[in-house]
Amino acid sequence: MGSDMALVKDFSVSAVNAGLVTVLVGFTSSAAIIFQAAAALGATEKEIGSWMWALGLGMGLTCIGLSLRYRMPIATAWSTSGAAMLITGTAGLSMREAVGAFLVSGGLITLCGFTGWFERALNRIPMSIASGMLSGVLLRFGLDAFAAMKIQFAMTMAMLCTYLLGRRFLPRYAVISALLVGVAIAGAQGLLHTGGIRLELAEPVLVVPRFSLHAVIGVALPLFVVTMASQNVPGVAALRTSGYKVSSSPLVGWTGATTLLLAPFGAFALNLSTITAAICVGREAHEDPARRYVAAVTAGVFYIMTGLFGATIGAVFAALPRELVLAIAGFALLGTIGNGLVSALGQEREREPALITFLVTASGVSSFGIGSAFWGLAAGVLALVVLKAGRRS
Repeated sequence: MGSDMALVKDFSVSAVNAGLVTVLVGFTSSAAIIFQAAAALGATEKEIGSWMWALGLGMGLTCIGLSLRYRMPIATAWSTSGAAMLITGTAGLSMREAVGAFLVSGGLITLCGFTGWFERALNRIPMSIASGMLSGVLLRFGLDAFAAMKIQFAMTMAMLCTYLLGRRFLPRYAVISALLVGVAIAGAQGLLHTGGIRLELAEPVLVVPRFSLHAVIGVALPLFVVTMASQNVPGVAALRTSGYKVSSSPLVGWTGATTLLLAPFGAFALNLSTITAAICVGREAHEDPARRYVAAVTAGVFYIMTGLFGATIGAVFAALPRELVLAIAGFALLGTIGNGLVSALGQEREREPALITFLVTASGVSSFGIGSAFWGLAAGVLALVVLKAGRRS
């Protein structure tokens, strides 16, 4: 009862807007990759709908549960890098073998989380390096917001002006004001494609897993590595850079446990979010950091709706112009990018390794199926070790 009253007391329109933008950005930025991953395994239309149902339900429950438990804006997401790996790494596998691999990967994530192994490794990474990695991950979204002006100058410039005026006079409503202006202009220009929108519930489809050595080595282990390195590490960095001190062990553990529960229905990998989490932890969610958890709770509600009405919500998001989504994502992340750079470059002795981390991550380099967040982190740690060794000598 007390928890419910606190949630009502902390409720704000800006937090609800941040939650909506979180889901909007999360869904539109990578849902197509999920559809391709499922199709690569020969999924039927109903099975693809089941994937969206399971992922939406898993993200929603973990966002709501973890955020209410810790009173922090803890956003979760599907593993985008993991889905990209599935597109090219599941050739010759059946859906049953893939589900078996999802379960093995989920079990490893759960083990690393609840045993504390992940956090012990993470605590050895300096905050400057973690902040450089986070800023590098988010930089693309900041650049894309202004690159969108090359295609839709009038709409994105109007959104930018609205955002700036909002930051000056009504900071909590700057992002939602820009979003509303963008939708209005897109509608006036005939850029909203609403013809494909239809009301349709997704149906869960249970796939009985089959375990094979080929699937474990070729899918489960790579999926585990890319999810932990490219998703969970920067996800924790997003929280810590914004000043939220929480043990990452139970957070990672619960995302793994939820993956285990929903993998037979298509939830291939759930993890802590980076990009969408940055929206929830930013000042646009609320000026008071203690009340920003409402944004993640709201995102969880929207994620569940996305899962239940997967086809319908997908059509709604697809109706928005791509440039509008890029612009609103970039504007919502400006504060987090700035804070990350300040944290990364603030300490002179760690400035160069942090800058290397930022640049490698922002470059988008990828190798062995592992994304740039991991390689940026590795490059920064290497630079830090070499430079510190040089100072000692």
